[in-house]
Amino acid sequence: MVLCRLVCALLLAAGCCRRAAGVPGEAEQPEPELLEVEVGSTALLKCGASHSPGNFSHIDWFSVHKGKPTLIFRVRQGQGQSEPGEYQHRLSLEDKGTTLALTHVTPHDERIFLCQGKRPRSQERRIQLRVYKAPEEPSIQVNALGISVNSREPEEVATCVGRNGYPIPQVIWYKNGQPLKEEKNRVHIQSSQIVESSGLYTLRSVLKAQLLKEDKDAQFYCELNYRLPSGNHMKESREVTVPVFYPAERVWLEVEPVGMLKEGDRVEIRCLADGNPPPHFSISKQNLSTREMEEETTNDNGILVLEPAQKEHSGLYECQGLDLETTASLQSDQQELLVNYVSDVWVSPAAPESQEGSSLTLTCKAQSNQDLEFQWLREKTGKVLEKGPVLQLHNLKREAGGGYRCVASVPSVPGLNRTQLVNVAIFGPPWMALKQRKMWVQKDTLLNLSCEASGHPRPTISWNVKGTASEQDQDPQSVLSFLNVLVTPQLLETGAECVASNSLGKNTTIIFLELDSSRTGLNMSTVSPHTRANSTSTEKKLPEPESKGVVIVAVTVCVLVLAVLGALLYFFYKKGKLPCGRSGKQEITLPPSRKSEFVVEVKSDKLPEEMGLLQGSNGDKRAPGDQGEKYIDLRH
Repeated sequence: MVLCRLVCALLLAAGCCRRAAGVPGEAEQPEPELLEVEVGSTALLKCGASHSPGNFSHIDWFSVHKGKPTLIFRVRQGQGQSEPGEYQHRLSLEDKGTTLALTHVTPHDERIFLCQGKRPRSQERRIQLRVYKAPEEPSIQVNALGISVNSREPEEVATCVGRNGYPIPQVIWYKNGQPLKEEKNRVHIQSSQIVESSGLYTLRSVLKAQLLKEDKDAQFYCELNYRLPSGNHMKESREVTVPVFYPAERVWLEVEPVGMLKEGDRVEIRCLADGNPPPHFSISKQNLSTREMEEETTNDNGILVLEPAQKEHSGLYECQGLDLETTASLQSDQQELLVNYVSDVWVSPAAPESQEGSSLTLTCKAQSNQDLEFQWLREKTGKVLEKGPVLQLHNLKREAGGGYRCVASVPSVPGLNRTQLVNVAIFGPPWMALKQRKMWVQKDTLLNLSCEASGHPRPTISWNVKGTASEQDQDPQSVLSFLNVLVTPQLLETGAECVASNSLGKNTTIIFLELDSSRTGLNMSTVSPHTRANSTSTEKKLPEPESKGVVIVAVTVCVLVLAVLGALLYFFYKKGKLPCGRSGKQEITLPPSRKSEFVVEVKSDKLPEEMGLLQGSNGDKRAPGDQGEKYIDLRH
């Protein structure tokens, strides 16, 4: 009995000694204070308030892991000292020694920290540290192989991954904005997690589902829900669409471009189906003779390309689709294709000829499946002459010869038109723009001359000098001749003569050559045609060799001489010593009754080409002395 009392007394004394020694964890455990921080931040572990009357000069800090306390920091006389271990370099004192700062918090720091003071009396404070880390943006990977609606078990739709979060986030799957829940034989969500060496979690969630045809455009995404010291948060992945395979129920034809088609267009006829993948297509066209559908040749995508489209492509088309998985065959409705056209444009007469002064009627006709409009245009100017199929040309002149174009168009189909060009020939001798021309050349150089003439019948051109000649047809009534010739003394004396002739006459152009002693280094002179509408071309005149100063002096002297002569004539006239009159002209001295009437002679300074066309040798000729003078009667 005494022994029992002695043992009890020893045990009681030992318990008291242990409590007096301050061994943590033996006393009744109070509820720890919760402290929430994010990974990487600093946790401030407070042992007490800074204004607390307690003495914090003697404090021990412990970390409690799996119920086992480990001393990590000591405070003696206000000075702190870290214990060797994992916290040795991350702890420091703050706030007058009442707060222990733990830097660079990691998920491994999520535990209870114990603060124990011994003076003046034993006291203890427990802090539960909670660590949080937001996961990265969730990534989602869709099942690119697709899912068949004929599958009897849920197939993998997509996989969602959330990396480096703490604690483990919660994942929620959505379809078209609606959350998905586990459903037997329909929806199954399988999640797993991996603990990284950093203590963070990587979450992997797989969504499996049995899909229908209506899900072919469904949008799937995942959402990660997680907590931070600031509250609850969430992150969403991008939306994805999984390929859904289902058999076709119908096929149909589609034609591009949409709208009115015309010859020359690029037309595509394609088969379409409501199945995925699409069936094997073939396109057939009705044979107008047998009324049977005959298969057309298509490209690898089952598209019939008509390029360029012709009126023969018009007709009935249909599409056939063969499902290679079920071997079911589908056929579309027949669709009519209409290619609008304008063809067989012709003009009557086909080769119109006429005399000068007469009239000519041109008639244009064409064929089309639509209503036509006609226009007549002058080929060389593009000017619209007439709207309608008939063009009337009256009082024809030589200039009326040349091209006329008939345009047959369909107003209801933009861009659909056809044209026909016809050349009108006006009978007449050769037509040349100039009778003569002067050129400045260098002796013993090669000269390139050109001469153009037109007329109907088409003229031929010859030269009066020897050289290398060539011709170029301009149009059915015009010809352009080139002559390469060496400049010789004889050529300088005679010049070059271009002679154009046909069955109705002939015409000439003479080119005079003058030596240009002021020019050196010129080894070839080229005379190019000056193009004029429906007329011959003229050689370009080289500049005169005289200098500008000589010309100015000459003009000044002439003006002075004329002024002196005018003054003398006026003086003699006033003295009555100068008879008034001229040979071959009527005197302007009038009877008294007609003294108020007089005639003024006006000479034209226009060039021959401005006075009109030069007539051929068989046409009207002016008298040798007729220089194109005109008289204007100013009496009235």
